[in-house]
Parts: sequence; C-alpha cells; structure tokens
Amino acid sequence: MTDSTTQNKPGAGFAPAASPVATSAIHTSADELHAGETSIPSQGKEMPAYFARPKEPAENLPVVIVVQEIFGVHEHIRDLCRRLALEGYLAIAPELYFRQGDPNDWDDIPTLFSELVSKVPDSQVMADLDHVASWAARHGGNANRLLITGFCWGGRISWLYAAHNPQLKAAVAWYGRLTGDKTLNWPKQPIDIATDLNAPVLGLYGAQDTGIPLDSVESMRQALRAANANAEIVVYPDAGHAFNADYRPSYHKESAEDGWQRMLAWFERYGAGK
Repeated sequence: MTDSTTQNKPGAGFAPAASPVATSAIHTSADELHAGETSIPSQGKEMPAYFARPKEPAENLPVVIVVQEIFGVHEHIRDLCRRLALEGYLAIAPELYFRQGDPNDWDDIPTLFSELVSKVPDSQVMADLDHVASWAARHGGNANRLLITGFCWGGRISWLYAAHNPQLKAAVAWYGRLTGDKTLNWPKQPIDIATDLNAPVLGLYGAQDTGIPLDSVESMRQALRAANANAEIVVYPDAGHAFNADYRPSYHKESAEDGWQRMLAWFERYGAGK
C-alpha cells in the first residue's frame, strides 16, 4: 500500500464526463488517515484501487467495499472512502472497469456508457469484488465484518453482490437501477435476485429520479416482500438521481446527509459492531 494526498482545488481528480464540478463538492482531508493508491491481484491482473483507513487501530477493522459510479474511482469516490475511514472503516474502491478501459478517456455520459460501462460483465465484477474482500482481510480488515456500498452503477452492483457473496454482512445501494433489459454482460437485474439475497440491503432512492421510476422501486419492494427478504428501501421525495453526488447539480444535501446516517446505522446494526 502507498499513501498519497489529493489536490484540494476545484475539479481536481474528477472524471471529465462529470464536468463541470459544482462548488458544493466536499473535500475530506486524509491527514489523520492512511489513504492512497494500491493494487489488488485479481484474476491474473493487478487491479488498481484506492483505500482509506484510520491510523489506529491497525487490525480488525470493519471493511466497506465502495463501488464506483459510472465515472469510475474519481475524486468523489475517493472522498467517500476517506469519510468512511474517519468513521473507523477500512474502505476500498477498486477500479472495476480497468480491463475494458479508463473512464477518463470519455467526456460525455452516453459515450462513456456505450463504449465502456456496458462492456463490463457482471461476472467479472463479482469475482473482482471477491478478491477485494480477500485483500482487505490481509491488510487489517476483518473478513467477518464485510460490507458494501455503491452509487448509481455501483448501487446496482451492491444489490447483486449481496446475492453473490454469502460472507457479506450488509449492503447499502444508492440509486442503483432495479429493473431493465438483460444482456450477455448483465444477465440479471436486482429484481431478479430478490430471493437470493445473503445479506440485509438498504436501498436509497430519489422520487424525482427520471432514470429509476417509482414504479420500478415499488416492483422491487413487492419482490422483496414476496421473498421475505431482509431489505428496506427509502425514497426521498425531493431528491433525484445522484443526490449524494455533492460535486454535481443533482446534489440534495438534506437527503444525502440523512442517507449517510442511515447507511452508517445499517452497517453498525448488521456488521460493523465489535
């Protein structure tokens, strides 16, 4: 592991497709943390990742895998790792697109999605996340306190991983799609795995999200009830998509802050406690 610091200036380290960066962007200092870039062996490759952790204690830390937005592990995701580290977690955000390309090579969302994101197979992502969990257990994390959270693209992945890894203790999915077309790379959507969840999942959604309509949220709720799944979905009436993305105009401070506290409480309840 190597330590590094992040430039504290507007726009530094953010994905080009996410521009322009809003003045509301939050910067969390790493001064009191161990934080920086690392690499994780996975499926014969070295997967880049960002980590943040408290300086003390050095062992037995609850682990949170932080799954990127469509924009990859840019400055917002790194900052979320630092925020979690200040709460006592070992937080790791792996670069889950790294085999297919670099999201910094695209400067608009539709092209980024069609040329890169849609080409990343779920099966590859699930295996990579398993290797992240193993890496964390070797670097001060407690394998019995494994958690995951994800945002947008990563929100969908968080639902899927909760059905994939039986060792996972809890998941929090922020505005990840729940339904949709199936492809060779994405053979199942979260609604298809409601009966397979291994861990409690908290879903955080915005009522004004035009990409994830409320009827799909209600369909997911019905599927979870039918499966008797340990899951909860919270919908914020005044929030749209990406309401936690403080660097974007979509940021809704009240909903984001409430969601963050709900996430921490969910983790504490199901997996982070001593």
